[in-house]
Amino acid sequence: MCYLVAKDRFAHGCVALKTTHGSHLVDLKHLLNDAVGNTGVQLVTISRPTAYGEYAPYHFADTEEEFKKLVLAMRQ
Repeated sequence: MCYLVAKDRFAHGCVALKTTHGSHLVDLKHLLNDAVGNTGVQLVTISRPTAYGEYAPYHFADTEEEFKKLVLAMRQ
């Protein structure tokens, strides 16, 4: 288990999705990185949110689709 975190470098907090390691995670990160481009949105994979306070507060998306929508909204 891991968390995919999307952080707007110019805003407070982040969006996170609980997921698992593997090719699907890699594909999702590539898809989102291509979509957000060079807009200041950083995508990182972390082991547990409590260890990474610099991304707090966390907003946890319930589904992958919700996560995608929230990340794409960050680029505007």
